[in-house]
Amino acid sequence: MDSTYLNNWIKDENKVIDLGCGDGSLLRDLMNTKSVNGFGVENDLEKIERCIENNVPVIQHDLDDGLKDFKHLGFDAAIMASSIQCLRNPKSALIDLLDVATTCVVSIPNFGYWKIRLLMMAGRMPVSSRLPSKWYETKNIHLCTIKDFEKLCSDKNIKVIDKIFINKQGKQSILSSKNPNLFAVEGVYLLEK
Repeated sequence: MDSTYLNNWIKDENKVIDLGCGDGSLLRDLMNTKSVNGFGVENDLEKIERCIENNVPVIQHDLDDGLKDFKHLGFDAAIMASSIQCLRNPKSALIDLLDVATTCVVSIPNFGYWKIRLLMMAGRMPVSSRLPSKWYETKNIHLCTIKDFEKLCSDKNIKVIDKIFINKQGKQSILSSKNPNLFAVEGVYLLEK
């Protein structure tokens, strides 16, 4: 996810937690452009080392162990970028995420994207720039589409305040906005309870 999509959602000087922060580059961008007080959570030791190299405060934690340690710490915003589909229980994680911060940003890879559908129809699991791992190497254990994610939010009374649909070039487009389930490779959501 590109931090430019968060400019209207993350306020200057907010206290932000990035769950599954990877190398910390998204959080570093927000720290540089929005002066946020950023805090990363990651489980992969190599990515934690890169966070430290990027001067991003980070702790090691397996998100599958829950988010209770992060509740009541006064975060204004929580980010979970392309991580929720990797968790054992994404529904619980989504509900818990909304207890961590006032607003939450979640992005998901869209497994309804037309090229992924074609690969599946050809009898193959998709490999692309957004989904670079082969089926036996992927961390994606809960595959979903834009419609699946929005249905989960509706079922759990989670408010979708805003959403952005990204095409394969990493930009918004007419096609990805008009029919996101077919033409967006990624959905980015601003959520509240």
